[in-house]
Amino acid sequence: MTTQPTLCETVSALRAALKGRGRIGFVPTMGNLHEGHIQLMTQARQLGDCVVASVFVNRLQFAPHEDFDRYPRTLARDCELMAAAGVDLVFCPTEQELYPEPQTCLVDPGPLGGVLEGEFRPGFFRGVATVVSKLFHIVEPDVAVFGKKDYQQLQVIRHMVRQLGMRVSIVAGETARAEDGLALSSRNGYLSVSERQEAPRLYATLQTLAKELQNRTQEVSRLEAAAQAELAAAGWRPDYVRVRRQIDLLEPTSASRELVILAAAHLGKTRLIDNLELCRPVD
Repeated sequence: MTTQPTLCETVSALRAALKGRGRIGFVPTMGNLHEGHIQLMTQARQLGDCVVASVFVNRLQFAPHEDFDRYPRTLARDCELMAAAGVDLVFCPTEQELYPEPQTCLVDPGPLGGVLEGEFRPGFFRGVATVVSKLFHIVEPDVAVFGKKDYQQLQVIRHMVRQLGMRVSIVAGETARAEDGLALSSRNGYLSVSERQEAPRLYATLQTLAKELQNRTQEVSRLEAAAQAELAAAGWRPDYVRVRRQIDLLEPTSASRELVILAAAHLGKTRLIDNLELCRPVD
């Protein structure tokens, strides 16, 4: 019989439950879980004696026009999934518990948080860095697992941990995909039937761009523009398709080998993001 995880709604309850638990693995989420989240939790299970998952929809990372109020809250279903993944403790605080007073002390992610997603969602990574920093101080994990699907977020968290001297180790989990290539996301549920059929085009576009990058016959900027044009021609509204260095998300030079293509585009009312890592051969 699967053991249900213990729910902790307060910081004091979580800290009490964590005493004597050994090595702690942590997976922060906003809930409405899918198989990608479960894979991260299974990965955390292999890295620690106790697995903690948080479920908290963080207002700080949503702009006023975004979907904070309609973001799905599915805690009962989420707990069933987390039980099957071997999660021991679920931290599910209210806003009042996590932010008992206005959160005026904020974590600025620096220039890394102002490009790509940060350009189109100003303040997003400040909200992410602030809540993750706060969760790290509350949970005090030995290791935390973040998915590569949110590639820039992963790099922002790594940068924050490194610069602030946090003791937690950050581990990356591979992007979970549907059979047709679409990256799993809680927001995929917003797609209509016809939009869901179209959605795999985003990853397919990145795959095509990756192949073109290998032969080095065209300038990167032209390839990026062509990829955006392809999406636009199919009815998408792309925010960006960019090629960057994996290590720091800066623009690549001719000597750059470890690259990542990052994209964000609107399909109907839904905004999807995706990325694809690649390694260019040495000349």
